Amino acid sequence: MLEAETTIEMVERHVEVGRRIVREQSKLIHVRRREGRDVVEAEQLLGTFEDLQRLHVEHLERLKEN
Repeated sequence: MLEAETTIEMVERHVEVGRRIVREQSKLIHVRRREGRDVVEAEQLLGTFEDLQRLHVEHLERLKEN
């Protein structure tokens, strides 16, 4: 947690970082697929990133409910 950052602000930051990571991994897969390269592991990693992102979003929603 950054100095003077609330828990909600921290989780919002995690959601934004996660959004960027998912977007960049998706772009990487697109480029590799276009180049004819294997994307199986990259797609598995994207799935993991998407699962983590869902958890961050759910956490943020729970925090905002209280």
